[in-house]
Amino acid sequence: MDDKLRSKAALAPVAAESSGDDCAQDLPLKAVPEPSLRRLPSYVYYLRAIAQLGRDNVSTSHIGEALKLDPTQVRKDLAYTGIVGRPKVGYAVDELIEAIETFLGWNDITQAFLVGAGALGSALLGHQRLESCGLRLVAAFDNDPTKCGRVIHGKEVLPMEKLTSLTKRMRIHIGVLTLPADGAQRAADQLIAGGALALWNFAPTSLSVPPGIVVVDGELYSTLGLLKRGLSLALDKQP
Repeated sequence: MDDKLRSKAALAPVAAESSGDDCAQDLPLKAVPEPSLRRLPSYVYYLRAIAQLGRDNVSTSHIGEALKLDPTQVRKDLAYTGIVGRPKVGYAVDELIEAIETFLGWNDITQAFLVGAGALGSALLGHQRLESCGLRLVAAFDNDPTKCGRVIHGKEVLPMEKLTSLTKRMRIHIGVLTLPADGAQRAADQLIAGGALALWNFAPTSLSVPPGIVVVDGELYSTLGLLKRGLSLALDKQP
């Protein structure tokens, strides 16, 4: 597998501790297909919804029917978390939520720096769901002197000159890039120099990073392209 997380598989932690007999214990890191990683959050959202309705157990058939997925694929996806369903019963909803959230790292809050305090960066700083998914943005950085010193959604905007030193001092491992393409590579280099190991890149450019550094593209522009193309096809079909 490629050293950067741009391939068809990704590294994700398998639950190390069990909340019951139906979770595998002390499983190592394993390669997980990227499509499976992308589907797991949708399972959590569905499970939370049925938990609120008072449902105690769920099967892969129920999940597949609700999310329009093949139950066999759902079962394979859930197996990566280490949890095993019970015959004729399925999974306990609360245990399955716990297994998936632990696997995705949502139960372990990780601090991160955001670089680029523009419109997108400011929106992410105020996006409360990020913390429920295990990511806490603790500060922002920008090279615009008029933005430095401002507080956005409770996070201070600091000058870029402090990025590397504070990344190292605070042991920050994740950087979120929401700045223009021409500044993204330099920001990535500064974060990596400070010890960052993973970059969530919303800049419309590819990054060059050393082996072992995880890069995940936010795909804001590519998914918008898919949306617009789909719209064009839909409009062409209209009478």
